[in-house]
Amino acid sequence: MTQTESTVVRRQIVVDAPLERAFATFTERFGDFKPPEHNLLGAPITETVFEPRVGGHIYDRAADGSECRWARVLAYEPPDRVVFSWDIGPTWQVESDPDLTSEVEVRFVAESPERTRVELEHRHLDRHGPGWQSVGGAVSSDGGWPLYLARYAALFE
Repeated sequence: MTQTESTVVRRQIVVDAPLERAFATFTERFGDFKPPEHNLLGAPITETVFEPRVGGHIYDRAADGSECRWARVLAYEPPDRVVFSWDIGPTWQVESDPDLTSEVEVRFVAESPERTRVELEHRHLDRHGPGWQSVGGAVSSDGGWPLYLARYAALFE
């Protein structure tokens, strides 16, 4: 594995949905497939919000009203592509320095009028600094992007 390859995690899944619906479901229903146990707040998550615009955020809101903004929307190009930062560092705390964050690009590719391939690339993991490998290991593990994508695909069943 080269240094470049080790700093990137790639996953993909095919869903039985038209391109536009696949994209809309990913962005509008992000909280329906994001594991609620992935929680940096001190109380249970009641809502995960994906703000559908460049400059928007992805954030969790807890039962006590507290919020955790853990991603910034960097590109929003419906129905083809969305890119967001991953502002969670190796200590599983929110990272406020954008130079120390990675990014996630999700591409939506029509395989047919009713089937869409969703390609996820989590890149620049090494930007997280010392301990960045733990971030890569976590997001590539069964409890990381594979879990998110499986729960996303289940929304179409």
